[in-house]
Amino acid sequence: MARIEHAEIYLVPLEPKVTRFDAIQQFVCQETVIVRIHDVDGALGTGYSYTIGTGGSSVVALLADHLLPQIVGREAEEIEAIWRDLKFHTHATTVGAITSLALAAIDTALWDLRALRANLPLHLLAGGARTRIPAYTTEGGWLHLSKEELVEDAKRARADGFHGVKVKIGKPSVKEDVRRVAAVREALGDDLELMTDCNQVFAVDEAVRRARALLPFDLAWMEEPLPADDLDGHVRLAASTSIPVAVGESIYGVRHFRDYLQQRACSVVQVDCARIGGITPWLKTAHLAECFNVAVAPHFLMELHVSLACAVTNGRWVEYIPQLDEITTSRLRIEKGEALAPIEPGLGIAWDWDAIRARSEIMHAIRKAA
Repeated sequence: MARIEHAEIYLVPLEPKVTRFDAIQQFVCQETVIVRIHDVDGALGTGYSYTIGTGGSSVVALLADHLLPQIVGREAEEIEAIWRDLKFHTHATTVGAITSLALAAIDTALWDLRALRANLPLHLLAGGARTRIPAYTTEGGWLHLSKEELVEDAKRARADGFHGVKVKIGKPSVKEDVRRVAAVREALGDDLELMTDCNQVFAVDEAVRRARALLPFDLAWMEEPLPADDLDGHVRLAASTSIPVAVGESIYGVRHFRDYLQQRACSVVQVDCARIGGITPWLKTAHLAECFNVAVAPHFLMELHVSLACAVTNGRWVEYIPQLDEITTSRLRIEKGEALAPIEPGLGIAWDWDAIRARSEIMHAIRKAA
């Protein structure tokens, strides 16, 4: 083992390659929070999390002022203890988005450091259930796109070998959502999966109505149909439809997932490593879902989630949304529609540090314990 010597923080804004609108917002910028943790032996691990346009500086402030100073001098291998202690140290702000995002940046850096020191890729270190996993694409399914554009992208995704396509829904009328989904289903045929994403826009009665209208299209799931804190609404919806209900990208605690699973309020878990607080609670959530025989299809962060989804037995999908290309030299490898877990030691992400430093809006160095 080796003690943590110092850490660095970077905040890097990244604009999406394509315009991204859903039912409640536009994704205009990914504020990428990057943490590097150095140990006394000279090894270092890199972790990250993100926001979609606001709050990045708050995450950095929490890291710089309250979290990273707590871990300088600690043994880097004590990942579980560090996560627990940092959560307790910020108990007044947990469970919540800002704290989870800050914890995630530290936790993924520690896992990267552990994997690098062990000379193992993350998917093996974290479980090693498989080496590849089906991929679906969201990049051509945004809500502002016309029906014709959705069809064009669906055909391209099919030609590229993707196993599934996701379409955003939440138009003002049911009929408009139905027309868009019907056109994509026709373009895909019956052998590819079609997912829909509501981005929490509906009240429960409207979600039940939309699910009924979309039933003929054999959807893989209906994602975030209701506000994420409406557990009772999800119970009512799940009981009313045979369409699988997917939740998780806006859930920030393992016990919240437990409540959804116990109440049979979802049938797909989309736990997001950044929003749950890192790899440590991500694995707990995935194993919890396995106990309920529920699949895991993590939200976003394909460069990290490919390894995690391959680490567990109930990993089902990886979502294709490229977002790190401007600050990395590695790329997600896809063969015949399946994403391959990186075989390189660590997270398998090759960071471009010249690009990161050039783009960083905030940089901090943390060297002394509080």
